[in-house]
Amino acid sequence: MKATDVANYCLVMTNSQRLIRKAELPADGERIMEVFAAAKGIMRASGNMHQWGEGYPSLEAVRADIRQGGAYVVEEAGVIVGYFAFLPSPEPTYARIYDGCWADDSRPYHVIHRIASMPETRGVFGSIIDYCLARDGNLRIDTHRDNRIMQHLVLKHGFAYCGIIFLANGDERLAYQRAMPEIGL
Repeated sequence: MKATDVANYCLVMTNSQRLIRKAELPADGERIMEVFAAAKGIMRASGNMHQWGEGYPSLEAVRADIRQGGAYVVEEAGVIVGYFAFLPSPEPTYARIYDGCWADDSRPYHVIHRIASMPETRGVFGSIIDYCLARDGNLRIDTHRDNRIMQHLVLKHGFAYCGIIFLANGDERLAYQRAMPEIGL
């Protein structure tokens, strides 16, 4: 690793050592797609039959995340076990929220999208949230109504349910936010 690459890496200490780093294509592409396929399997097994339909997420979605500087992988023992996008605001689909309101709509925020992990790996979501909170205290996330696992995880990790947003294709999503108070100097 070159000295200039250090900013792209973060060691996350959990019950085992995890490394979170920027995703790289084509090197990480095949494994990221395996992680997405495993995550879809978890969704389908838990009754979430509609989120992440055929062909999504794709390598093109990962490329778009990379172009925005927000594509990350989670590694354990040198093996990619998770993926997520950590993207700066504004998120166009968050401009309007229905049946609720954002917890903090005055400050910039980061959005977490496309969280996926291997089923045999535990605690990846917590590692991702710790990583993101260390970089921004105002986080937003959304999930499909049928994704009970993600709904449980976001609430467990301090997010508040805020309302409903609609994706560009019109699909509904449940929206959450975790907004840490600003610390004045």
